[in-house]
Amino acid sequence: MSTLTTATPGVAAPDAARRAPRGARRTEPIYYLFLLPSLVLFTLAIPVPALVGIFFSFTNSVGIGDWNFIGLTNYAVAFRDPAIWQSYLFTFGFALVTVLVVNVAAFLLAVGLTSRIRLKVGLRAVYVIPMVVSGIIIAYVFSYLFSNSLPAAGEALGIPFLSTSLLANPDLAWVAIVLVTAWQAVPGTLLIYIAGLLAIPGDVYEAAEIDGATPAQRLTRITLPLVAGYVVINVILGFKNFLNAYDIIVGLTNGGPGTATRSIAMTIITGFNGGDYAYQMANATIFFVVTVLIAFLQLSVTRGRNAL
Repeated sequence: MSTLTTATPGVAAPDAARRAPRGARRTEPIYYLFLLPSLVLFTLAIPVPALVGIFFSFTNSVGIGDWNFIGLTNYAVAFRDPAIWQSYLFTFGFALVTVLVVNVAAFLLAVGLTSRIRLKVGLRAVYVIPMVVSGIIIAYVFSYLFSNSLPAAGEALGIPFLSTSLLANPDLAWVAIVLVTAWQAVPGTLLIYIAGLLAIPGDVYEAAEIDGATPAQRLTRITLPLVAGYVVINVILGFKNFLNAYDIIVGLTNGGPGTATRSIAMTIITGFNGGDYAYQMANATIFFVVTVLIAFLQLSVTRGRNAL
């Protein structure tokens, strides 16, 4: 006697389901249609202008009019230009110092604002205010303070060091830029550290306190290791942002005194305005390659460590 197998209407056969290959789910064409506008806008806004700029870096173009192809001449001159070397040295030194200042200040503030103190929620709101203010406005306000209020206070108190503006001193103007940049950058870094500290289970601190760990030991042996991943994030993001420093420097010193505080971004933009379009495009291309190499170096150093 033969056995007949009947399939229930609307129910797929189990063996047919098992025969369907895994990972072979078909992508609906409508998804590509939704992706297309963003892809076109991104391509027109970033890759196309970048490629056009790289092309013109091999010419003698001034931005408009006729041009001739001159090969690697702009790059050869840029590598011998002391003004460009000075801008690179200033920018990288400024970025390193500012990253250190911002992360130390933000971490200490985050520890205080996540401890058992009153009004900590209100204080958090106060400390993030600089993040929503334009950098150029902040720079103009601090420029007035450094040029007028602080020297007046120095003269009244009889402190010669404060009697003159830091912005007029070629050796100390960078200190003012670091302070103002850090004042604006600390809130964003602070929020990331607060998120990291709040993610640490309270049981860990209770166990350490029972074992007799002091506050300093809890900070160095529990808090710091557990927020190391957040430190990596803040260092990478901060260093990338500070390499592109422009608006605060323009508002405070405009690259002066002389060219003592001229960043790479400011050198490039100033060259564009002065008719050195192709030459500064070569400088911008070099800067792009350097930042990409730094990004790969950071990723290789931090790969697989403290994944969040």
